[in-house]
Amino acid sequence: MRGIVSGVILLVGAGVVPGYVAPVSAAAPRCHVINGAKLPPASGADLICAEIERAVAARAPRAHYTVTVTVRSPSRLSALAMVNGQPLPEQNFAVMDQELNPASVRRFAGALASEIAKVVKE
Repeated sequence: MRGIVSGVILLVGAGVVPGYVAPVSAAAPRCHVINGAKLPPASGADLICAEIERAVAARAPRAHYTVTVTVRSPSRLSALAMVNGQPLPEQNFAVMDQELNPASVRRFAGALASEIAKVVKE
């Protein structure tokens, strides 16, 4: 009788454990852009996230982070980031004399990555 009960518990446990031990997907997005339709064509949401990924990889490769970028206008961005479980203050970026372009997006990503690196070094 004890063997049957142990076998049932083992089978039930084997069926339950995979539901709790879900692997973290390497494709889980770390960057999300809100209001991306406001962006000029040369500075799309994909470019923003790619530049953030590149800049963070260069400045803080071990950082665990997520970023939500909000496009306020074609020339203004803001970002909220969570780094190693700590929220960063809202980061704001604006271009005064033109719309966002790839160079300005790189500057925004670099500034954000520098703030992320500060948290990682603490």
